[in-house]
Amino acid sequence: MDNDAQLSERDRSPAPDQGPEQRSRSARFLARSAGLRQRPVTLLALCAAFLLLLSAFVAQPFLIPSSSMENTLRIGDRVLVNKLAYRFGDDPRRGDVVVFDGTGSFVHSEPGENPVTALLRGAGAALGLARPAETDYVKRVIGVGGDRVTCCDKRGRIEVNGEPVAEGYLYPGNAPSSVEFDIEVPEGKLWVMGDHRARSRDSRDHLGEAGGGTVPVDKVIGRADWITWPVGRWTTLDRPRAFDDIPAPAGPHG
Repeated sequence: MDNDAQLSERDRSPAPDQGPEQRSRSARFLARSAGLRQRPVTLLALCAAFLLLLSAFVAQPFLIPSSSMENTLRIGDRVLVNKLAYRFGDDPRRGDVVVFDGTGSFVHSEPGENPVTALLRGAGAALGLARPAETDYVKRVIGVGGDRVTCCDKRGRIEVNGEPVAEGYLYPGNAPSSVEFDIEVPEGKLWVMGDHRARSRDSRDHLGEAGGGTVPVDKVIGRADWITWPVGRWTTLDRPRAFDDIPAPAGPHG
């Protein structure tokens, strides 16, 4: 038998089939590869959506844009704002650091902003990556509805319902206020001030306007409970004990 001839015959066999079955395997491989590449994108989109929902309803990072709350809060700090703090019947208390929308109290006209820019800034602000809206403020609650807040006693201290407040959180060297005032806070409103009194535009700056500088409780976005960034400043923002001995309001015009 001629083995070489048989080998030659086998060598002349046609190449492996390149028909539809082979092409379908390639298509499946490419589709699988594309799916693997899409998974990280989908995961990132889901994570971003979850964070935005969390920021909208539970807790929102807030970038501190000014020096008005030094030294408690510094420019560039990120605080976590607890949006559930006042959702279930509790109201802001004296000493709380709150973030609020100043529209109608501190701001009386809407700032002009390109809609696309506003959308991008809003998303960045919701994640604590961009400056907050120009109408958002962070201040400390000094008086609540019914309180009489006055400045100042003979020692230069602010009084709430006739009781002087030892404001240990003030920026070193600051007086409690360089502006005299005597206001009874309406029900459902707050009297708020920055801790860096010499640098803070707060309720004092709006005394002659509608509302007398007070902020509606329903404009409060939430309570600033934690400093989360930078790492070296991680801490909770506890309510100071300076307000523990403040008596209840004496009543209207009391």
